[in-house]
Amino acid sequence: MKLHVDKEADALYLRLDASLITESEEVSPGVVLDYNESNEVVGVEILHLSQRTTEFDPSSLEFEAV
Repeated sequence: MKLHVDKEADALYLRLDASLITESEEVSPGVVLDYNESNEVVGVEILHLSQRTTEFDPSSLEFEAV
């Protein structure tokens, strides 16, 4: 799993696995899901991050595993 934050593009991309992306769908304004050939979600892109939260700071991302 990989998480990429692009400050210049104001976007976050979460890649769940390395399978080939065969289709993408914008499911909500600025939220795009990437699907593989089995129609499984393998990526999530969130655009306009700075507009979605007043305190967005990519260096303060927290990860939690339980």
